[in-house]
Amino acid sequence: MSSGKYKPKYTRVAQLKTTADLKKHLENSQVDLAFDETLLPPAESPFGKKITLKSGKTIGNSLCILPMEGWDGTLDGKPSEFTKNRWVKFAVSGAKLLFGCEAVAVCHEGKANPNQLVMNEENFEEFVQLRQLILDKHYEKFGTTDDLVIGLQLTHSGRFCKPNSHKKFESKILYSHPFLNKKFGMEADHPVLTDEEVDEIIDMYVKAAVLAQKAGYDFVDIKHCHGYLGHEFLSAIDRDGKYGGSFENRTRYLRNIVAGIKQAAPGLEMGIRLSAFDFIPFKKGTNNQGEPEQMETYPYAFGGQKDGLSIDLAEPKAFLSLAQELGIQLICVTGGSPYYTPHLTRPALFPPSDGYLPPEEPFAGVKRQIDVTAGLKAEFPELVIIGSGYSYLQEWLPNVAQYVLRNGMADSVGFGRMVLSYPSMPDDMIQGKTLTRNLICRTFSDCTTAPRHGLISGCFPLDPYYKKRPEAEELKAIKEGL
Repeated sequence: MSSGKYKPKYTRVAQLKTTADLKKHLENSQVDLAFDETLLPPAESPFGKKITLKSGKTIGNSLCILPMEGWDGTLDGKPSEFTKNRWVKFAVSGAKLLFGCEAVAVCHEGKANPNQLVMNEENFEEFVQLRQLILDKHYEKFGTTDDLVIGLQLTHSGRFCKPNSHKKFESKILYSHPFLNKKFGMEADHPVLTDEEVDEIIDMYVKAAVLAQKAGYDFVDIKHCHGYLGHEFLSAIDRDGKYGGSFENRTRYLRNIVAGIKQAAPGLEMGIRLSAFDFIPFKKGTNNQGEPEQMETYPYAFGGQKDGLSIDLAEPKAFLSLAQELGIQLICVTGGSPYYTPHLTRPALFPPSDGYLPPEEPFAGVKRQIDVTAGLKAEFPELVIIGSGYSYLQEWLPNVAQYVLRNGMADSVGFGRMVLSYPSMPDDMIQGKTLTRNLICRTFSDCTTAPRHGLISGCFPLDPYYKKRPEAEELKAIKEGL
């Protein structure tokens, strides 16, 4: 959807110039989102607060770069110059925790797109060089890397595998879903992964983790979010066998990966990015606005109630308790899936081409993620909890983030697509600088629309590197055609 043709139903954040404007808008929208009206000077700001892990590692501040899926590697899973350009943005951002850097598949078949990175023996040296690139660029700007913690997110895309074509799913599923099978072109009897095939995938995770440790990464993120395989296990209540049904069985996948990594890569830390809540899938409704699918009882929302539209954190809390027992300290909280509930995952005013117009005031989506994260942090004070879903706040992100950190509602605030257009935003916040408004992500979703149509991902509206690319014109034509 072209941002030029779409007149938003909700007020644009850029129009909220003062704290009075923001307060009035939130009040009128009935969104009780707290924020600090005044930002503290750097010496007093929680942005610069260090985090010490149980391992003894120190994270130099309370800002984090979230892992994003890349669509610009080579077909054999190696990084391209586009990939390296993006990783340099992470390096110079000023954030001292890079939570996974990028979604890296553990095998070719598990890729979410043909150009996703893959960790294997053939690509090993490339990951060594990517990490060194981050260290060199970070040191060049900040003078030290002693307090920089770099992770690698390991993933298998499961239901959303597209390893060979941008247009063709080659789905690996755990159970037949009443809506998602049909939505993504699968019959109700589409074959499910066998327990033996799941065991093989677990072995691939362990091998990838061994390589990540050998390459020097501080931890691996065992991805359990956004509808991908790890997340789908958590809702596999109808699955037979040792990986489905009971909570114990649905978390066996995680437990077996962790056990394998501990044995094969002793000392390697692990983290988890978790979709801590989910809703029934949404679809385009009247005037392209999102509306929920209809089902009398929806049992497949991990962290959701049976009505499919409200939250129940009983099982997510059980999951974090298990993670803690397994010795995992780093938890990044997110929600839903960009494939079927994008307004939960990344609140935005402008949807990607395969999405729908927001069914709620996007500030409500931001608050939902903040509240869930705060609730989990209160329950698990010893875990290091990283929050997501802040991009929609735009110039008000520092004010909300300061409130969240100052009140112990999270240990670290994560930056996703925001850093694509404004790489130095975390550093500017830490130094107490006024934000550069013309670099702030306005959630146009071009960074998703482009790869949905087989193009590289980047911030085409704001990043000069991508603005001048021929793909920018292709994307413009695609959006006009929509």
